[in-house]
Amino acid sequence: KKNNLKEKMRSTMLKCIISIVSVIYLLNQNAHCELQVGFYSYSCGMAEFIVKDEVRKAVSNSPGIAAGLGCDASVLLDSTPSNTAEKDSPANKPSLRGYEVIDHAKAKLEAVCPGIVSCADILAFAARDSVELAEGLGYDVPAGRRDGRISLASDTRTELPPPTFNVNQLTQLFARKGLTQDEMVTLSGAHTIGRSHCSSFSKRLYNFSASSRQDPSLDPSYAVRLKRQCPQGSTNPNLVVPMNPSSPGIADVGYYVDILENRGLFTSDQTLLTNAETASQVEQNARDSYQWASKFADAMVKMGQISVLTGNAGEIRTNCRVVSS
Repeated sequence: KKNNLKEKMRSTMLKCIISIVSVIYLLNQNAHCELQVGFYSYSCGMAEFIVKDEVRKAVSNSPGIAAGLGCDASVLLDSTPSNTAEKDSPANKPSLRGYEVIDHAKAKLEAVCPGIVSCADILAFAARDSVELAEGLGYDVPAGRRDGRISLASDTRTELPPPTFNVNQLTQLFARKGLTQDEMVTLSGAHTIGRSHCSSFSKRLYNFSASSRQDPSLDPSYAVRLKRQCPQGSTNPNLVVPMNPSSPGIADVGYYVDILENRGLFTSDQTLLTNAETASQVEQNARDSYQWASKFADAMVKMGQISVLTGNAGEIRTNCRVVSS
């Protein structure tokens, strides 16, 4: 039971890692400049090792801690009396949590390399590390990001894809960020790990449309299981289910296999079969795990270079939760 608990909490953490990195990448609206692999080689050579060590400890020793990862780290900023930050928006709370992992990494880095490593780069490194720890493919992370000073909950209303989006809406949203439809399908594979709150998909079970209470595209036996896990009318905020029931803690192609068997948890998952091109991409990914892992790594690197702050823009925060200046 103890091992099962650790696996469940581990998968929750890893799902949140990928979810948060997507949040920050999609929300960042600042000027783009070149990033570099090995950016801290001379200024703080242990930076990536320190971050990886903290992520590893969080996964193995601290079940329930979920690290938030991304580009300009705006999602890490706490709300203030005059502003509700992204982390407290309905789109992110309570799904995103466990920011303490990044706090710990930042504190260690400030002790050895004060004022050098941005929270944004810590997040980008940790995203890569979490993929590796979930048995995914590692990749080099270009760094040199600076931390932004603004975090607005209102931005999440237009910049984040809700679980109800159809394939056209998803394609358009990703396209606005310079990401192709194939990259959208590839990055959707992040749902291979972790868990979801019932509220994100319960409409598919009990109130889908005027003509059908249950989403007809949902596998009936899977729907029965979900209804047991998420009873109608429940207000328990702690009810969660695996995103990819066959292997919720492993970054594999089980997500795509589930979609082909009509076990996509969200409408935004199952909708990938409603378009000939995206359906073909789902089938290709389901057949070739290495190809998907490689494409996923490339897409993460590309997404990590969208509209980032570099050079003299932004700042290097001392505390990832608070603007320094």
